[in-house]
Amino acid sequence: MRSDSLVPRMFDSLTDRFEGIFGRLRGRGRLGEPEIDEVLREIRLALLEADVNFTVVKGLLARIKARCVEADLSKSLTPAQQVIKIVHAEIIATLGGQSLKITFAPKPPTVVLLAGLQGSGKTTACAKLARWFKQQGRNPIMVGADLQRPAAVEQLRVLGSQVTVPVFSEPTDPVEVARAGVAEARDKGRDVCLVDTAGRLAIDAEMMEQVRQISDAVQPHYTFLVIDAMTGQDAVATAEAFHATLEIDGVILSKLDGDARGGAALSVKEVIGRPIAFASVGERVADFEQFHPDRMADRILGMGDVLTLIETVEREYDKGVAAKAEQALLEGQFTLDDFLEQMQQIRKMGPLQSIIGMMPGIPKELKNADIGEKEIGRIEAVIRSMTPEERARPDLVNGSRRARIANGSGTSISDVNLLLKQFKDVAKMMKRFGGAAKGPKGKRRRMPALADLGGLDLK
Repeated sequence: MRSDSLVPRMFDSLTDRFEGIFGRLRGRGRLGEPEIDEVLREIRLALLEADVNFTVVKGLLARIKARCVEADLSKSLTPAQQVIKIVHAEIIATLGGQSLKITFAPKPPTVVLLAGLQGSGKTTACAKLARWFKQQGRNPIMVGADLQRPAAVEQLRVLGSQVTVPVFSEPTDPVEVARAGVAEARDKGRDVCLVDTAGRLAIDAEMMEQVRQISDAVQPHYTFLVIDAMTGQDAVATAEAFHATLEIDGVILSKLDGDARGGAALSVKEVIGRPIAFASVGERVADFEQFHPDRMADRILGMGDVLTLIETVEREYDKGVAAKAEQALLEGQFTLDDFLEQMQQIRKMGPLQSIIGMMPGIPKELKNADIGEKEIGRIEAVIRSMTPEERARPDLVNGSRRARIANGSGTSISDVNLLLKQFKDVAKMMKRFGGAAKGPKGKRRRMPALADLGGLDLK
């Protein structure tokens, strides 16, 4: 996504705080009530600084303390592990416990209504959600019922072309457009109909009445509220107001890749009693994921997110490119062209820093390292400055050739040396896996792609 599919920057500060708290906790022996209270005070401060709703913080800490007392940590041989386990479980519960499972209407279309304030990312979220439904094997249509904002329907059409999902709209009345859009979905055999509604800069009676009338007209199976995660406690207040009018089924958090503190994500479920259904984690239409409370808790507590990493690789990585690299390795012909092709596949998955953040046990220095497009661009420039023969046989690259390649790519000889070393290391690692590519009876096993191996040092 850019897949901060991956690790939202929004939680960086909170994650650092938790890692510090748990790091100090691991250095202690058995814990009594005073020590537990001290840990809870630190957690309380960390959550409040992250703009988590005060009532939510109070309830969360009360549950953590009750469970710590119940576990009798003073008698535990691993009190730190027990506390971390309890905090982890309670954050999962605070975030909603389980992912929202979409149940499709027995008689299509399944109607999904999207509401939210202007500027929350609602129209973009509509297209991202349409793309997600396509990935589930569905055949969606989007309805542009936001006739309030100039060019809102045109924006939806542009996004629709990006995700290859049709858009229905008419320059009439929003309620009639929504009703006609559902009829269009039924007539054209579209099994999911997403209705994008108008928002305003602030909640007002006219907007709420219009969205209520649209809801009455289309009778949605799901009503999702799109809220800007960067607005903090204002997002929670917005959710309360919309829920009072619409009875929303779930929340789509937008801009979860922003620099804000992330309190909305940890507050909204407990405040309105409805789960976070999806999260928008970047600007691309691909930067969108179903919200998993357990995985988000892992990220917040610095435990990584291996499942999302695997899903991202499976979704974004071109199997043809991986198969080609595998064949090249088995034949002993893995070249710098193959290496570059693999690097470009990694680029599709999003920022390398996000990918690194999903790996458990990664040192903080590496998580915070400035790894991104510049480094991949440098690698690409170096490889493209080589001749076809040099890319096929890197061992030919001697001192004079390295100087020529560095000059041609606008890099230094040390950059060229580093790339050649990285290529050699990755090729050696993949060759080692290649030796195990056949099972005991000659059965082929899947070769790992470069993205699976994490064999690059791009600093």
